[in-house]
Amino acid sequence: MSKEHAIVAFEKHSIRRFFDETQEIWYFSVVDVIAALTESTNPAVYWRVLKKRLKDEGANETVTKCNALKMLAADGKSRLTDMADTETLLRLIQSIPSPKAEPFKQWLAKVGYERLQDMSDPARSLDRAREFWQQHGRSEKWIQQRMMGQETRNKLTDYWKGHEIKGEAAFAFLTNLIHQEWSGVSVKKHKAIKGLKTQNLRDHMSEAELIFTALAELSTRQIAESVSATGMIENAEAGKKGGKIAKGARLELEQKTGKSVVTGESFLPPNKSKKPLKEAGDESNSLPGGKRI
Repeated sequence: MSKEHAIVAFEKHSIRRFFDETQEIWYFSVVDVIAALTESTNPAVYWRVLKKRLKDEGANETVTKCNALKMLAADGKSRLTDMADTETLLRLIQSIPSPKAEPFKQWLAKVGYERLQDMSDPARSLDRAREFWQQHGRSEKWIQQRMMGQETRNKLTDYWKGHEIKGEAAFAFLTNLIHQEWSGVSVKKHKAIKGLKTQNLRDHMSEAELIFTALAELSTRQIAESVSATGMIENAEAGKKGGKIAKGARLELEQKTGKSVVTGESFLPPNKSKKPLKEAGDESNSLPGGKRI
């Protein structure tokens, strides 16, 4: 998920958001906000009922300002969800009885202010990420590896953007292809092993997992650059070759140590259950649109 499509936390709840660079406005998932304010077991139904009530009360303008955007859902797929800017959210909050309303308003203001700071000084966002990881028990060694891996990732996505790879679906496909090639499991299955849902997989990787992910992506970029890979087919081929390099290193390390690099360990609280790993290799490496490579 890019910096424009990101997840931010309000208390224990994850809230999906999108930053419109043109308008310089944050948009937040209405369903996620409702879940955070109401603790509803079905916030989507709550939102449907609330929308109807608002329309019946003549507040249709507030509802129509909630635009549907594709965001990553809990099942790992991009799905349409209603998004609202800060002004619209504040109006919606007035219609939601919740003791968390005032704290949430303050949180909204803080999020907007931090984004303006980041635009003037990008280093602030890095400092905040480091602080977040420190607060959640990550070691300095792990944080350094995570940040180095992110730099490697950014260089790869920058290459893709300049060579006819457009849209989240294309980025997600290539990322999954590389990941499955080096690790033997898809991103979705790797998250399942760790018991993750909406959490960022890389934020729950071990040091070894971070290193091999970075090796696969570094190799992919350098191979792509060496042949000036352009478009989906050529970049997918580079991704498979880059992932294969990291796979070879992973298998050799596992043979020497007798330990699997891909692990179910994570930074989740101990009471979080983990799903068992299914048989690897049952996902088709098909390009968007049904083409195979």
